[in-house]
Amino acid sequence: MRKAKVFVNDDLAGSLIENNDGLYVFTYEKGYNKDAVSLTLPIREEPYKSEQFFSFFDGLIPEGWLLEIVKNNWKIKETDRMGLLLACCKDCIGNVRIEKDE
Repeated sequence: MRKAKVFVNDDLAGSLIENNDGLYVFTYEKGYNKDAVSLTLPIREEPYKSEQFFSFFDGLIPEGWLLEIVKNNWKIKETDRMGLLLACCKDCIGNVRIEKDE
């Protein structure tokens, strides 16, 4: 299982988990009532669950030559979307950042 903390404007907004069965779960922090992570993930108490990687988070992952650098230097497969998100999105464009949750 891999976990990530999701921040919006430096506020902890929620957590993203990839469980051992390959299910992705995004949950907003209890009491979080600021900006939503994305329009496709509006704030709610119930967790979002998907067998596919959430498209919003997938869109944060670099493409092209930068993705090639990441894959080659960190030996992360292009299909490992959670691994790429954790490796590359601590400081991405926009108001969302991702940090590995130990």
